[in-house]
Amino acid sequence: MGSGDGGPPGPIRFRKEDPLSENTVQVGRPRRSSKRTLEEAAAELFLEQTYAGTTVDQIAQRAGVSRNTFFNYFGSKSDVLWIDFDETLARLADELAAADATEPVMDAVRNAVVRVARSHPGDRVPWALTQVDLMGTREDLEASGLRRLMKQSTVIRDFIQRRTDGSAGVLLPQAIAFAVLGAAAAAAGVWANAGVGRRPLADYVDEAVGPVCAGFADAV
Repeated sequence: MGSGDGGPPGPIRFRKEDPLSENTVQVGRPRRSSKRTLEEAAAELFLEQTYAGTTVDQIAQRAGVSRNTFFNYFGSKSDVLWIDFDETLARLADELAAADATEPVMDAVRNAVVRVARSHPGDRVPWALTQVDLMGTREDLEASGLRRLMKQSTVIRDFIQRRTDGSAGVLLPQAIAFAVLGAAAAAAGVWANAGVGRRPLADYVDEAVGPVCAGFADAV
């Protein structure tokens, strides 16, 4: 993407012949990975004709790659909305696994989530969060976001259960996981829409997640 505010990049120009060929030459844009090129093509099309009005075939054609190449990188059209956060969220399990065994459970959760947020590139503000109304992505963003919330909640839940040897039961670890991730999601939304004066994502996440973790500290 072209700016730190998550705005869409400039237009792409392609050769007319064989638009779906893997060898299509792109003009006017630096050579990049197909994954990033697909992301930029999707952003342009979503702004031009909305998310619902754009097909995977159109994204692939705009990017100058094949439909198969699209699905090599993304499982569905909605996955394009999460390209940056998916890469960041994938670190959560490793961060929790690396937590000091002597660290209190909720401190470990808080610190792991903040470290994940700190690993997110500061100049990669997801346009899916900043251009929701213009692109018409709200419904699919919420649905696909819920799937990601569910997946990451099991990571935190299982960590708490392991660290407490199961004494915390099932409901409490699950409730904690959803509360922590809900706070982190709220922080990410505020961060994405804070404009050019935004602070690092980790600052927002720590401010939101800290009180939640402190509130559950005595329970586990």
